Amino acid sequence: MPQLKLTYFDIHGGRAEPARLALAIGSIAFEDHRIAYPEFAEIRKTTPFGQVPVLQVDGVQVTQCDAITRYAGKLAGLYPADPFQALLCDEVMYVVEEAGVKMGPSYRMTGEAQKAARLELVNGSIPVYLRWLQSQLLAHGGEFFADGRLTIADLKVFVDVRGLNSGRLDHIPTDLVEKVAPLLNTHMQRIAQTPAVAQYYSKFGVK
Repeated sequence: MPQLKLTYFDIHGGRAEPARLALAIGSIAFEDHRIAYPEFAEIRKTTPFGQVPVLQVDGVQVTQCDAITRYAGKLAGLYPADPFQALLCDEVMYVVEEAGVKMGPSYRMTGEAQKAARLELVNGSIPVYLRWLQSQLLAHGGEFFADGRLTIADLKVFVDVRGLNSGRLDHIPTDLVEKVAPLLNTHMQRIAQTPAVAQYYSKFGVK
């Protein structure tokens, strides 16, 4: 097994969380390098695009969160072997990531500018992608997004929905998911109750 070091912010969410969860679920040993925000100014100088997460695989640095998550999923047995099921998994991953990209600029805003930007998303693209995710979930049996089992697509959606519900995102109503796509909350709760996921968060005292 390769030596792995995953570098990301010391938060229970964000772009590295699906990979962290996949590795933990698969009992894959890795160095969970969590950085504080003040450290980022120096860390970013060592990364290809000035961003995290980055993964070191036997000392080779790799960037891009979905590529990292897919690799972690393959190591952990959480990525479909069937090409079509892998396509369905990737489709969900990219939709969630694209939604995150649209949210991204608002993190650099404050005050009324941030409020306006996020309300535009709340009244525009966020409900669209949440409803689409719910329809995909239903189309594939209602429990998982691909392969009829837990995959990294489920972990990606799980982390995203937890973030939207968390109250940590100013101007994003905590009941938005429940109003727009309630089955995603049911899915989130089911994933949270998966023994390996529950055990992972219990180490940090996180519910």
